[in-house]
Amino acid sequence: MRQDDELTLLKERAQAVQTITAEVADFRAACLYAVDVTVRQGGSSIAAPGLSGKDLSHLKAACKAGGIKILTKNLRGNIGQISTGLTIADWGIAETATLVMDSTSEDFRIATMLCETHVAILPRSKIVRDAMSLENELSSALKAAPKYLAFISGASRTADIERVLTIGVHGPQELHLLIVKGTGDDKNGS
Repeated sequence: MRQDDELTLLKERAQAVQTITAEVADFRAACLYAVDVTVRQGGSSIAAPGLSGKDLSHLKAACKAGGIKILTKNLRGNIGQISTGLTIADWGIAETATLVMDSTSEDFRIATMLCETHVAILPRSKIVRDAMSLENELSSALKAAPKYLAFISGASRTADIERVLTIGVHGPQELHLLIVKGTGDDKNGS
């Protein structure tokens, strides 16, 4: 399957699980998008653990312009104050619109699960057709213990209460997937 076909499939399946998708030119555009979403929703902060270099500089500039507080570490002390979580996904599985993320860091888990809105950045080059296409990568990633890999498909949802689907009970109410058009092979430091 060609990369264009995988992208089309990912977008189609993302819509089915209420994931909002957009293509952006680069990390700077992704930062501006995240700040815009946060401001429109009346939020006041973005949690973005693990960023450094140019990526962090781009986010700081966008947050400053938007009047948004940026949180990058020790997020446990800021639980309840996180409007938007901004993360970089390791892979995207087109068949199920699933993001695969190394969530070993507690700060990363907090940023993806304890926010109102999760904005995930996915380099287009990291989209694969199905989970089996990641067999070697996942085996390699899990060799270094302990590891915590998260598989995220859409916003948090449950039907535990009288089989009525409810969004956002166990995590973010919205998931925005930003697909970076560039190669994006370097996860941090574009």
